[in-house]
Amino acid sequence: MTAYPLLTATTFLPLVGAALILLGGERRARWIALVTTLATMAVSAPLYWRFDKTSSRLQFVESANWIPTWNIAYGMGVDGISLPFIILAAVLTVLCVSVSWTAVRTRVPEFYASLLVAETAMIGVFAAANLFLFFIFWELMVIPLFLLIGVWGGPARVYAAMKFLLFTLAGSVLMLVGIIALYNEFGTLDFRELAAATLQPTLQAWLFVAFLAAFAVKVPMFPVHTWLPNAHTEAPTAGSVILAGILLKMGAYGFLRVSLPILPDAVQFFLTPMLVISAVAIVYGAYVTLVQTDIKRLIAFSSVSHMGFVTLGIFTLNHSGVEGAILQMINHGIISAALFLCVGMIYERTHSREIKDYGGVARIAPVYSTFLALFCLAAAGFPGLNSFVGEFLIISGAFQTRAWLGAMAVWGVALGTAYLIWFYYRVVMGEMNSRLEGLKLELNAREVATLAPLALLALCLGLYPELVLSYVRAPVAELLAGGLMP
Repeated sequence: MTAYPLLTATTFLPLVGAALILLGGERRARWIALVTTLATMAVSAPLYWRFDKTSSRLQFVESANWIPTWNIAYGMGVDGISLPFIILAAVLTVLCVSVSWTAVRTRVPEFYASLLVAETAMIGVFAAANLFLFFIFWELMVIPLFLLIGVWGGPARVYAAMKFLLFTLAGSVLMLVGIIALYNEFGTLDFRELAAATLQPTLQAWLFVAFLAAFAVKVPMFPVHTWLPNAHTEAPTAGSVILAGILLKMGAYGFLRVSLPILPDAVQFFLTPMLVISAVAIVYGAYVTLVQTDIKRLIAFSSVSHMGFVTLGIFTLNHSGVEGAILQMINHGIISAALFLCVGMIYERTHSREIKDYGGVARIAPVYSTFLALFCLAAAGFPGLNSFVGEFLIISGAFQTRAWLGAMAVWGVALGTAYLIWFYYRVVMGEMNSRLEGLKLELNAREVATLAPLALLALCLGLYPELVLSYVRAPVAELLAGGLMP
């Protein structure tokens, strides 16, 4: 237990900021959002510095009776798996406020209020210590993302928002059925108590399918990924950053928090299909990315491939794979967010996402081109940058499980390098497109300050991945010791 409710403060401070924005009017909205997100990041910092990395137990625990008749408590707590995602969510939301400073000109208070509500939902999912609270924050996340896409998105925003809503709600309904079944069986929804309980294998199988419906959509896993390109393409830059940086990680986190510890027999039963689907996603996503002509759709389909690496690592059920998957979730959150920020910044000047409308950008925007090169190399798994270690661990774990899985993963890395280099060449190198003449494409000081933290994180995690791995090692060891390792 903690004397000061750090997790509650970190989770609900953005909600307070959202209320102040709606009361303060348009002139103050941007500044209130910036101060609130910076304050949230500052409040969350002690979670990282004061965390005991040697323990696998929940820390900074908060618990209070909430619904006694249902044996449901208000429970918050973090372990080494959930903590990095809370820090990542706090950092990315600050950058979302910054990149939207001049890009969003309509319904400004409502935009920033939606963004802060999304931050509360994101942090709450990773801080929840029971399934009831987890589900509340999981569902809360849908509302602000639906608004961000549907109100401030592109020409096809209504279609994209409705598709996102229908896919996510369809999965959530089945997850709710699974939660009710678990409650009826044990009379509790506490994660630790459920992990210590024993379920019949048949019931585990049905529950695994119910939770899979929700988690697979959020990842998104092949073939329920089709909402993602539409959502990314139409969402404003901040919406794309939240989607790629955090929302996709919620599904994979659900596997780690619910499926693996609570349903171990079902995990073993469905292991081969999950590995096959993950391998297919890696290669399929990479091939589809190669033929994209819209920059945002290219990054969106690359996320399908990269998240295939994550689910592959999780279901290898060995230390290398699972630790690599968690590290790669953080890496992908950093890199995909950075790439979408880069796209948003240049789109604000050119109003085009078509690759054919670019070329020779390096001649007039060398700083922008340098940042883009760094993030493309990081996404390709260049040694010394953050994705290299994560992909190395996942591929190592895949080879330990089945050799052909490792081969598929290696082929996915090769394809990823191909589409990223091809994308960078067409946008930045070669002769300058006449359409860009006279445009000021170079970054301003605010935009450099927005991209610099992500560039620093890509370098730091590439050179010293222990910044994340040292936190996840103990909980992953406990997770795999629960009858999951082959």
